[in-house]
Amino acid sequence: DSECWQYTLRSRWWLKRGLLALVIFLLVPCLQRTLPELIQHLVYTHRVRVPFFIDLSRPSDLSLNHTVNMYLTSEEGISLGVWHTVPESKWKEAQGKDLAWYQNTLRDGSPVFIYLHGNTGTRAAAHRIGVAKVLSALGYHVLVPDYRGFGDSTGEPTEAGVTTDALYVYNWAKERSGDSLVVIWGHSLGTGVATNAAVKLHEQGRSFDGVILEGAFNTKGQEVPTFTWYYWRLPGSGYLFPDPVEENKALFPSEENLKKMTCPILFLHSEDDHLAPIQTVQEMYELAVTAQNAERVKMVPFDGSLGYLHNGLYRDPHLPDSLQKFVLSL
Repeated sequence: DSECWQYTLRSRWWLKRGLLALVIFLLVPCLQRTLPELIQHLVYTHRVRVPFFIDLSRPSDLSLNHTVNMYLTSEEGISLGVWHTVPESKWKEAQGKDLAWYQNTLRDGSPVFIYLHGNTGTRAAAHRIGVAKVLSALGYHVLVPDYRGFGDSTGEPTEAGVTTDALYVYNWAKERSGDSLVVIWGHSLGTGVATNAAVKLHEQGRSFDGVILEGAFNTKGQEVPTFTWYYWRLPGSGYLFPDPVEENKALFPSEENLKKMTCPILFLHSEDDHLAPIQTVQEMYELAVTAQNAERVKMVPFDGSLGYLHNGLYRDPHLPDSLQKFVLSL
């Protein structure tokens, strides 16, 4: 009797867990089909607003004491939080100055960089602040927006939406910077946004002064890591378990975009990047060279032994030299 009772308990235990596993197995992909915002979060991870407890309206709290916070309206109902960091040489003069003073400095002849960050977090992430400081130390202006849905920006991110945001910030800067260079720096997801924006601008008969692609990815040649990969191996799973990227048009076709781009491009990539393999980026670089030429398209790899991975290139002591050479070539 005792053995029979134990067998019954074990059977119930396995039955409960089997039913739970079945529910999860069926529910997750169904939720993906019926709740597109879940896919949206998987692609952009915009709701993960790290670092926590940061007041994005106060960049000085993050040692950016020559930076102003502002909000730009990229389209009706969409407000973008943006930081403008002036060249480091102006930090004393910048103390206590208002938004109008910061905007007027854009006409001082210094190059203007627009930094398009990757997914997850906000403009307050340590590596994003690190890039802003490197550029500011070189005497450049830096605009760092949070796309719609990121940080304190309103709305929800879509591929078309974040591309619109990037183009709006570019046009806003171009209108206020006179003849100064305006350079786009995209990192990770931001490289897809940058190439999308470059093609949109090209269709208008215009071109960026220069584009930097750091930690570039290519959705055509790379898997986008989500938790549904194992569903796609099952026969007939195409309908119930769609590819979240393809289904939601989050394509960012960088490879195709590079074939159409006409502006100078600089690839920056760490050999130990664990999210974007350098082999894929090498192929993208060669594609861009074929579309233009080796004078207008450059690539600077960083030795994997330095341990920069996906976000750490701003720490390299030789990075400023590479940036200056690129700017001087424009």
